[in-house]
Amino acid sequence: MEFDIDEKPHVLAVDDSSIDRKVIERLLTNSTCRVTTAENGKRALEYLGLADGQHPNHGDLKVNMIITDYSMPGMTGYELLKRIKEIPVVVVSSENIPTRINQCMEGGAQEFLLKPLQLSDAKKLRCHIKKLNN
Repeated sequence: MEFDIDEKPHVLAVDDSSIDRKVIERLLTNSTCRVTTAENGKRALEYLGLADGQHPNHGDLKVNMIITDYSMPGMTGYELLKRIKEIPVVVVSSENIPTRINQCMEGGAQEFLLKPLQLSDAKKLRCHIKKLNN
Protein backbone atom coordinates (compact mmCIF):
# COMPACT_ATOMS: atom_id res chain seq x y z
CA MET A 1 0.00 0.00 0.00
CA GLU A 2 1.66 3.22 -1.16
CA PHE A 3 0.86 6.65 0.26
CA ASP A 4 1.05 9.98 -1.51
CA ILE A 5 3.38 12.47 0.18
CA ASP A 6 0.36 14.08 1.89
CA GLU A 7 -1.07 10.73 2.88
CA LYS A 8 2.12 9.33 4.38
CA PRO A 9 1.44 8.43 8.00
CA HIS A 10 3.02 11.05 10.24
CA VAL A 11 4.90 9.79 13.30
CA LEU A 12 6.22 11.98 16.11
CA ALA A 13 9.34 10.39 17.65
CA VAL A 14 10.16 11.63 21.16
CA ASP A 15 13.51 10.70 22.68
CA ASP A 16 16.20 12.59 24.58
CA SER A 17 18.87 10.59 22.71
CA SER A 18 19.64 12.03 19.28
CA ILE A 19 20.97 8.61 18.20
CA ASP A 20 17.72 6.89 19.14
CA ARG A 21 15.70 9.59 17.35
CA LYS A 22 17.81 8.95 14.24
CA VAL A 23 17.25 5.17 14.49
CA ILE A 24 13.45 5.64 14.69
CA GLU A 25 13.58 8.13 11.85
CA ARG A 26 15.58 5.74 9.63
CA LEU A 27 13.42 2.71 10.39
CA LEU A 28 10.16 4.51 9.77
CA THR A 29 11.18 6.65 6.84
CA ASN A 30 12.16 3.42 5.10
CA SER A 31 8.68 2.07 5.75
CA THR A 32 7.06 5.09 4.11
CA CYS A 33 6.28 7.23 7.13
CA ARG A 34 6.91 10.91 7.62
CA VAL A 35 8.80 11.39 10.88
CA THR A 36 9.05 14.51 13.05
CA THR A 37 11.30 14.37 16.11
CA ALA A 38 11.19 16.02 19.52
CA GLU A 39 13.90 15.78 22.18
CA ASN A 40 11.55 15.62 25.19
CA GLY A 41 7.93 15.41 26.30
CA LYS A 42 7.56 19.16 26.72
CA ARG A 43 8.66 19.78 23.11
CA ALA A 44 6.29 17.05 21.90
CA LEU A 45 3.36 18.69 23.71
CA GLU A 46 4.33 22.08 22.25
CA TYR A 47 4.48 20.57 18.75
CA LEU A 48 1.02 19.06 19.24
CA GLY A 49 -0.36 22.29 20.67
CA LEU A 50 -1.04 20.57 24.01
CA ALA A 51 1.44 22.38 26.25
CA ASP A 52 0.07 24.37 29.18
CA GLY A 53 -1.58 27.54 27.93
CA GLN A 54 -1.72 26.38 24.31
CA HIS A 55 -4.87 25.76 22.30
CA PRO A 56 -4.85 22.41 20.49
CA ASN A 57 -4.38 22.82 16.75
CA HIS A 58 -5.26 19.31 15.58
CA GLY A 59 -6.22 20.45 12.09
CA ASP A 60 -2.81 21.78 11.09
CA LEU A 61 -0.56 18.95 12.20
CA LYS A 62 -2.00 15.52 11.74
CA VAL A 63 0.09 13.09 13.72
CA ASN A 64 -0.98 9.45 13.32
CA MET A 65 1.22 7.99 16.05
CA ILE A 66 3.69 9.00 18.74
CA ILE A 67 6.69 6.85 19.62
CA THR A 68 8.23 7.94 22.90
CA ASP A 69 11.13 6.82 25.02
CA TYR A 70 10.13 5.95 28.58
CA SER A 71 13.13 7.41 30.42
CA MET A 72 13.58 11.10 29.65
CA PRO A 73 14.47 14.03 31.90
CA GLY A 74 11.59 16.30 32.89
CA MET A 75 8.72 14.08 31.75
CA THR A 76 8.69 10.31 31.33
CA GLY A 77 7.12 8.60 28.34
CA TYR A 78 4.36 7.42 30.68
CA GLU A 79 3.58 11.00 31.77
CA LEU A 80 3.49 12.03 28.10
CA LEU A 81 1.17 9.09 27.34
CA LYS A 82 -1.23 10.27 30.06
CA ARG A 83 -1.35 13.81 28.56
CA ILE A 84 -2.21 12.63 25.05
CA LYS A 85 -5.71 11.36 24.51
CA GLU A 86 -6.47 11.25 20.78
CA ILE A 87 -3.23 9.93 19.29
CA PRO A 88 -1.98 6.34 19.67
CA VAL A 89 1.27 6.16 21.64
CA VAL A 90 4.00 3.51 21.49
CA VAL A 91 6.47 3.51 24.39
CA VAL A 92 10.06 2.30 23.94
CA SER A 93 12.65 1.59 26.60
CA SER A 94 16.05 -0.01 26.94
CA GLU A 95 14.97 -1.45 30.30
CA ASN A 96 12.83 -4.57 30.39
CA ILE A 97 10.87 -3.85 33.58
CA PRO A 98 7.54 -5.75 33.62
CA THR A 99 5.82 -3.35 36.07
CA ARG A 100 6.75 -0.41 33.81
CA ILE A 101 5.53 -2.25 30.70
CA ASN A 102 2.23 -3.13 32.41
CA GLN A 103 1.80 0.46 33.66
CA CYS A 104 2.19 1.81 30.13
CA MET A 105 -0.08 -0.79 28.51
CA GLU A 106 -2.77 -0.23 31.13
CA GLY A 107 -2.28 3.53 30.67
CA GLY A 108 -3.31 3.22 27.04
CA ALA A 109 -0.10 2.54 25.10
CA GLN A 110 -0.62 0.69 21.80
CA GLU A 111 2.64 -1.17 22.24
CA PHE A 112 5.76 -1.30 24.42
CA LEU A 113 8.96 -2.02 22.51
CA LEU A 114 12.46 -2.66 23.80
CA LYS A 115 15.49 -0.83 22.46
CA PRO A 116 17.40 -1.16 20.29
CA LEU A 117 14.56 -1.06 17.79
CA GLN A 118 14.83 -3.57 14.94
CA LEU A 119 13.39 -3.79 11.45
CA SER A 120 10.75 -6.20 12.83
CA ASP A 121 9.64 -3.43 15.23
CA ALA A 122 9.20 -1.08 12.28
CA LYS A 123 6.93 -3.69 10.68
CA LYS A 124 4.86 -3.91 13.89
CA LEU A 125 4.54 -0.12 14.00
CA ARG A 126 3.56 -0.08 10.33
CA CYS A 127 0.74 -2.54 11.10
CA HIS A 128 -0.54 -0.28 13.90
CA ILE A 129 -0.44 2.73 11.57
CA LYS A 130 -2.29 0.84 8.81
CA LYS A 131 -5.00 -0.18 11.28
CA LEU A 132 -5.42 3.47 12.29
CA ASN A 133 -5.81 4.63 8.72
CA ASN A 134 -8.55 2.09 7.94
